[in-house]
Amino acid sequence: MRPAGETDPPGDPETVARAVCLRLLTDRARTRAELAGALRRRGVPEPVTEQVLGRFSDVGLIDDAAFAEQWVHSRHQSRGLGRRALATELRRKGVDGEVAGRAVASLDREQEQRRARELVDKRLRGVDATDPKTVNRLVAMLARKGYPAGLAYQVVRDALREHGAEDLPDEVDFD
Repeated sequence: MRPAGETDPPGDPETVARAVCLRLLTDRARTRAELAGALRRRGVPEPVTEQVLGRFSDVGLIDDAAFAEQWVHSRHQSRGLGRRALATELRRKGVDGEVAGRAVASLDREQEQRRARELVDKRLRGVDATDPKTVNRLVAMLARKGYPAGLAYQVVRDALREHGAEDLPDEVDFD
């Protein structure tokens, strides 16, 4: 986003497009779709948008595959998101489905399971592991973060058993 009061530089649409893209890219990496949307909102004609974005791609300033890889690893570590949630975020950012799929596939099941366990262990510090509702709450938390149901339940069940819970249900009721 632009600071308050900042306007596009005067000049031809190509100069405006380059300035907008460079300003946005100094903040963080962006997808081609994000930059195209910003240029569209600024009224840059489509042919100029394609020309500028093509040139930025040619010189390596826009790389959706690299963006997706970085996004997956960053969001997995910082927010604890699972593969499904990460793929959804990448699609919202305009990353091609195949590119997003390769980036998400770079997280293996063991990494996903390890991060899910970290999230559960962190939550268990403040809850009663023997409360029957704890299973549902923890599995639901992992589901909201994009973890598959089977993996979520396995991680929660293992963690709760280590914290002294007994008689865990074989299935989870999300009602």
